[in-house]
Formats: sequence, structure tokens, C-alpha cells
Amino acid sequence: MKVILLERVERLGTLGEVVNVKDGFARNYLLPRSKALRANEANLKVFESQRKDIEARNAQNREGAEKASKKIDGQTYVIIRQAGESGQLYGSVSGRDVAEAIQAEGGQVDRSQVVLDKPIKTIGVHPVKVRLHAEVTITVNVNVARSNDEAERQARGENVLLSQFDEDRAMAQQQAEELFEGAAGQALEEPAQEEGA
Repeated sequence: MKVILLERVERLGTLGEVVNVKDGFARNYLLPRSKALRANEANLKVFESQRKDIEARNAQNREGAEKASKKIDGQTYVIIRQAGESGQLYGSVSGRDVAEAIQAEGGQVDRSQVVLDKPIKTIGVHPVKVRLHAEVTITVNVNVARSNDEAERQARGENVLLSQFDEDRAMAQQQAEELFEGAAGQALEEPAQEEGA
């Protein structure tokens, strides 16, 4: 199906271009969301007569998105989740969770604007793209942690999983040394008790 784009659509084209797309994509995405019109004689004439208005509206929307982007671009948002010892989350962090975290801090982002290639399934600081407008994309950082203390440590750049591994290894080594020293002491004491008996 041929359509006229009413705004820039990634990997498809820019405003005013006539492009050929699959019927389902046009019917289910482009047409209902007013991103395109069917490319027929009547719509081409209507588009040409309203082109300046459409371009002005698009420019105004882009400016609004750029203003909103200055408030949240590069910001870090903390999301607390339960996770196992290896840092694997029990569940995942989705676009909806990221949008809610941004909204809680006063940003105006819809979950459909959050671009996640795959859900976040581990603790750590993850960069996430947010597309506020077809031509305005920003990046925010999502700090996924098991507690606020852990989130602060991650924000400082500490690898909490590696730190935890090192602490566990040091503790295990200390326990092994104590066990060895205790066992060596018992071995020396036992023969002495036999001789005295």
C-alpha cells in the first residue's frame, strides 16, 4: 500500500514522502496513529494544500519535545527490584517501569516512547533510549538495584556484584583459615590427653 508520511518515521522516510509499505503496517500502525495518509489523488491534493500547516505543527511538536528533553536527557532513575545473588532479577524491568520512574521524578514520558530492545533482567546501570518525537531521541540511565544503598554504590561506579563476590571469597578464606587453625590445635591436644590418661 502506498502512503504519504505526515511525519518522519524511522527506517521509512520523512514528512511528505510517498512510500510503499505492507498493508498491515499501514492499517494497524501508520493510519490509526495519524502518521500517514493513503496515497491517492484526493489525499495528495489535500496534503499539498495543508503541507505548510502540517510542517508547522511538526516543527512545533519537535520544539516541545526538545524542551522536554533538556529536563530528562542524561538523568539517572533508580528502580528497586528483587534479585538473586548473581544479580539476575526475579522478573524484568520493562518500558512501562522506566516511564513510571521518569514520571515519578516529574518528567512527561509515555511508555510507548521508551525504546527497549529487550527487557532489563540484571541489576546495574543501563542506558535506555527515549524517543520524545520522531526527530528527538535522548538517553537516560536506569539504575536497577536491590536497595537504595546498592543504587548509591552503583551510581558511584562500584560494581556491586564483583564487590560482593570479593567479600564472599575473603570471608570464605577467613573461615577456612580459622577452621584449619582450630583443627590443627585439636590434633595437637588429642595426643597429649592420651599420654596423660
